[in-house]
Amino acid sequence: MRSVYRFSSFSLALGMATALTCAPLQARAADSGQTLVDKAALTVQDIFVGATAQSTVAVNLGKARAVMVCPSIFRMSIAFGGAGGGCLLLARDARGSWSDPAFYTLSTASFGIQLGVQNSQAMFFVMTDRGLQALLDSQFQFGANAGVSFATLSSNAERANAGARNTDILVAQKSQGLFAGAALGGTKLTVNSDANRSYYSQSVGPEDIVVSMRVNNPGADPLRSVLTRYGKMAPATTSTSSKTTAAAQRAATTGADTLGSDAVSTTGSGSVGSIQHENLAPVK
Repeated sequence: MRSVYRFSSFSLALGMATALTCAPLQARAADSGQTLVDKAALTVQDIFVGATAQSTVAVNLGKARAVMVCPSIFRMSIAFGGAGGGCLLLARDARGSWSDPAFYTLSTASFGIQLGVQNSQAMFFVMTDRGLQALLDSQFQFGANAGVSFATLSSNAERANAGARNTDILVAQKSQGLFAGAALGGTKLTVNSDANRSYYSQSVGPEDIVVSMRVNNPGADPLRSVLTRYGKMAPATTSTSSKTTAAAQRAATTGADTLGSDAVSTTGSGSVGSIQHENLAPVK
């Protein structure tokens, strides 16, 4: 009888300890999610430093269907390398309002003789519905998803029409270190379900967050506000997301090479095909 009592007491103590341990862990997870959101707002400001209404980033944000912001991508390699970081996806509705962010994890692995360290910030301008749909996949890989094109914008590119050839995703990247300007080929984006659940206190997927917009966390309001502010920098254009999407779909149907260089074929989550990649030259 005494042993049963001791076991019950131990079980109760263990349960209380577990509850006391899990509560701070959940709180820390929510805090880390908010930290990433706050850093994302600062990243957008960093990328737009010195931008004008005619800047590539301003024009493309004004026309973007969605954006993904990666505040810190850390890459290190000594023979075998890899990179990782947290990213946030936000989409814009027909009225121009930005959604709350969906959490993703970025990762990549590399092999070969190399030595270097890089820390970079990245902002993805999703120009078409097709590009957004690819990112809504539970696992997206650059160089994998069928028919989706991306182009890397030079950090000092200032041409408003840069990458305007039916490109689905444009990437602006600010890097420091020996890998500065490294390509994103092979980089994988995975939905961070735990972070989404923690930040919104319920189980939600990217479509619930950025398309249906059925959840909200006031902590993301500063990020949404900074996107709205910079999105209004460029003058209004007659180009619309639907027109861009239709053109991209025509290119995919005809098999046209919209960017004409560096096709990479791999396998993605539920899709097979190639991404066309182009580094856009800076404009003096």
